[in-house]
Amino acid sequence: MFPMNGSDALLLLLAGMAAGVINTLAGAGSLLTVPALVLLGMPGTLANGTNRVGVLVHNLVASWRFHAEGIFGIRAAVPLLLPVTAGSLVGAYVISLVPSRTFEQAFAVLTLALVIPLLRPPRLHDKPSTWPSWLTAVVFFGVGLFGGAFQAGVGLLLIAALAHAGHDLLRANSVKVVINAVLTGSALVVFALRGQVLWLPGSVLAVGYALGAVAGVRLAVAGGEVLVRAFIAASAVGLATKMLGLW
Repeated sequence: MFPMNGSDALLLLLAGMAAGVINTLAGAGSLLTVPALVLLGMPGTLANGTNRVGVLVHNLVASWRFHAEGIFGIRAAVPLLLPVTAGSLVGAYVISLVPSRTFEQAFAVLTLALVIPLLRPPRLHDKPSTWPSWLTAVVFFGVGLFGGAFQAGVGLLLIAALAHAGHDLLRANSVKVVINAVLTGSALVVFALRGQVLWLPGSVLAVGYALGAVAGVRLAVAGGEVLVRAFIAASAVGLATKMLGLW
């Protein structure tokens, strides 16, 4: 059992809400939630697995809300699910073997590396991608591999790949959350089987993620993402430097 008091639950709820908003708008919300779990005393590998409970709920809720807004992402996501799922399973298993402290250091460095692309919106392409089917499979296998291992930032990779295929930002986000739900569900199975999921804090986090998903879809439709990107970047830098022991 992981000890958790009321203030811990509130922290996870707020972190989940913030992450839910930014995950809907672009990606990298886990840059908040994984360090938050670590700061509460959870080893890095457990934090990585536990975070997936909230991420899965977030993507399911966001998919539902995009659908309710008349923005459908399932059809475009289906051809990409097989390579993404395969990559996710491999990435999750490999990272589950890494010592917690090594994971925490790697995650903190990854967080700092993702701040710049987080602040810079993806460049959209007017013409659909001409990638052959085999290259598409390789690209999305790689995205799944990264997402299965780290989760944080996989939304940015998905948005970039989908933008290359000609989707506008709003449509790309609706496709992204469908793919991410499948990717995350696959990884969660691996972490659960490896005993690296704590369901109580994961469930509290999931409530925050769900609330953030609802707000994030509204912001995405309204076009208000710039301020949220800046907030998440500043928070991510602070948490990453704390994980590295710099303050």
